[in-house]
Amino acid sequence: MNKKKLLIYAHYYAPDTASTGQILKELAEGMLDTFDITVVCVVPSYTGVIEDEYKKRKYYLEEMNGVKLVRVRVPEFSKSNKKSRIRNIVTYFIRAMVATLKLGKFDYIFSVSQPPILGGLLGVFGKFVKRAKFIYNIQDFNPEQIMAVGFSKNKFILKLMMSLDKVSCKVADKVVVVGRDMEETLEKRFKYKNVPKHTYINNWIDEKKIYPLDEDNLGVQNFKRKYELINKFVIMYSGNIGLYYDLENIIKVIEKFPVGTKTKDGRDVVFVFIGAGSVLPTLKKYVTEHKMKNVSFIPYQKKEDLIYSLNAADVHWCVNAKGIKGVSCPSKYYGIAAVAKPVLAVLEKDSEIELIIRRCKNGFQSEPTDYKKLENNLKAIFKSDSDSIKKMAYGGFEFSKKELNKEKSINRYRKNIIEIN
Repeated sequence: MNKKKLLIYAHYYAPDTASTGQILKELAEGMLDTFDITVVCVVPSYTGVIEDEYKKRKYYLEEMNGVKLVRVRVPEFSKSNKKSRIRNIVTYFIRAMVATLKLGKFDYIFSVSQPPILGGLLGVFGKFVKRAKFIYNIQDFNPEQIMAVGFSKNKFILKLMMSLDKVSCKVADKVVVVGRDMEETLEKRFKYKNVPKHTYINNWIDEKKIYPLDEDNLGVQNFKRKYELINKFVIMYSGNIGLYYDLENIIKVIEKFPVGTKTKDGRDVVFVFIGAGSVLPTLKKYVTEHKMKNVSFIPYQKKEDLIYSLNAADVHWCVNAKGIKGVSCPSKYYGIAAVAKPVLAVLEKDSEIELIIRRCKNGFQSEPTDYKKLENNLKAIFKSDSDSIKKMAYGGFEFSKKELNKEKSINRYRKNIIEIN
């Protein structure tokens, strides 16, 4: 039986460490039994740097675990330089369209909302060029996200972006969002009238690759030893250190807990940031200037080592800036729950992940900008005994395993795609 052909536009794709790239890799590989899948993505470049092997041609044809890849070369960029990022994104957009014209027939087009606005427009382009059904997967709403953090205040540009992305939603045969609060945002966009067909499907972590490990696991111990975390109480932030998390102000709360801060069982408290992003230099500068000796920064970990770094924490941050509710969903939560760790959450009430944490009772919560409550939550963590901290994570782990697992989400994507008329 000939499989239906599915074309996916993915700005980033494995081996890039972007969360959407990993999600799309697992989604594509998980649906190979149903679809013949091709992905159009950039050459590996999430850090902004491109390896020499990808600087020779504009297009590279590859295959990864049965998924066909068309990788397009883009300019290198700096995450702190707007112009270089825009040039990188626009180059992907143009070359992805050219690549589409060179490809054959497709039955379905699947595009995500990255790059902002252009991801949706690529889907619209693919739908009409290939005369295919279009599924628009909104991982982040823009320009709402840009407006929330003040990245741009140009009213003309923001209005244009909104108009264009609404066109992408209207043209799509199905819009898929990743949070219940995001469904409400979609409905508000259209003032609750003639809202495009849509559904909610949560993101996930691969529970067969990310799961709880004992404290004495060799991989966990090696990670702790390498970064001087043995016998420490580790509060970890793991992921993109970017604009949408208010980390520039959270670091000021962390400063209130200097070297010598201990937990009830006598361990020294350390704050660890793993990842990269546009805000990282700001955090490093603040930590250096204020001589915060119990804060450390660690590079992104290889995919195969992520299980060890996530398990090395005692508590994980899960944060968003104010205004991000219904706009974006912090997928890092799924990894935290999968390794059965409690959450130090800074999230708006009734946002998708806040609802899950409240239901599962697996974390300490405060609203964005409520820095006093965040400070009190940290004090409460340090005064709690280690057993009660560990038990707190159980509800999140069980719920994640049952309701937020990879297989269930992929099956929902498959079903929604097949059912499009």
